[in-house]
Amino acid sequence: MARRNHTEGFQRLEKRLANIPKKIRQEMEKALIKSGEETAAAMKALVPVDDGDLRDSIVVTPPGGTTPLHGTGGSRHVPEGAVAVTAGNNGVRYGHLVEFGTRNENYPAQPFFYPGLRMTRTRNQRRIRRALGKAIKDSKNG
Repeated sequence: MARRNHTEGFQRLEKRLANIPKKIRQEMEKALIKSGEETAAAMKALVPVDDGDLRDSIVVTPPGGTTPLHGTGGSRHVPEGAVAVTAGNNGVRYGHLVEFGTRNENYPAQPFFYPGLRMTRTRNQRRIRRALGKAIKDSKNG
């Protein structure tokens, strides 16, 4: 079975979102950004801090933005209907080494990224569902 790339999936998502009324998209965007910020805050609370550069590199990129070049996953366009939380930038390129550790130099893993994501996933999903339901209900009544 052929594997689809992320770009094709994002393009399909953007096409489907274009058919959703503007007010609903705006309400969804608010919930997405708040969820991204909450996830970033959880990651920042978990990341080990020496000088704070890695912690300070954890950022939320809103819909339509572009993630940092050397952030988690590289530079990508964030489509409408999504936010991206990344760790890393031009000066901080070692987030994955902290997250997963190294074998050769005996630096143990100090996970922060994926645990922060898992900690906030359920709450974020609920927030987004509530915002979507409320926006749809309001659009029918108004």
